[in-house]
Amino acid sequence: MCHSTDSRPPAPPIQGEVASHEQIELTSADGNRFLAYRAEPAEPNGRSVVILPDVRGLHPFYRDLAVRFAEAGFRTIAIDYFGRTAGLSDRGDDFDFMTHVNQLTNDQVRADAKAATETLDGPVFTVGFCMGGGQSWRQAAEGNGLAGGIGFYGALRFIDEPKSGPGAPLLLLRGGADTVSTPEDFDAYTAALDRVGTEHETYIYEGAPHSFFDRSYGEWADACQDAWRRILSFTERHAQPK
Repeated sequence: MCHSTDSRPPAPPIQGEVASHEQIELTSADGNRFLAYRAEPAEPNGRSVVILPDVRGLHPFYRDLAVRFAEAGFRTIAIDYFGRTAGLSDRGDDFDFMTHVNQLTNDQVRADAKAATETLDGPVFTVGFCMGGGQSWRQAAEGNGLAGGIGFYGALRFIDEPKSGPGAPLLLLRGGADTVSTPEDFDAYTAALDRVGTEHETYIYEGAPHSFFDRSYGEWADACQDAWRRILSFTERHAQPK
């Protein structure tokens, strides 16, 4: 399963002050109004992040994660997917998210991610989880003005293999015990990235389950810290002019 309402993200190895954080509304080019959560660091590192959540949309884990990225120096916006079908209201545990997931298109995700990207400065990276992990890779592989795309345990069934490239570089962070996408699925996907010339790097945390990036999973604390370090390194390297 994806992150529950009670899940919380692990702290980054770099923890600075957060200048502000708040829920906001954004409007995409097609007129869709949707919820988002913005966090601003007190000392920006010059990089920005758009967080693409799992199938549940903008729930507490991703609001907290936006603050965690701001602690690490990133200007950050976490977006919701369901403004078109569920409106702007907050949702409880009984929210029927799959009804809304089934109405969501890749073009709509692109439009909403772009609306968030356009409000941020500097090189912008997407970071996604499960469905959002696949969408993060897709958005960056297509270019979309992004500096790179990071995905945790991405659900590849939500995206197509790239047909053209190279787009922006990708970081694939996978749990070795995750069954949402199989090793064969990833082999086919990375082969497609190779065919179109998209730069990518993969790290597999052996034995880690789906949604291991969660501070309540004490046995995966080292994996979480390693994932943070890889994100910091990846974004630093790819924020530099080519």
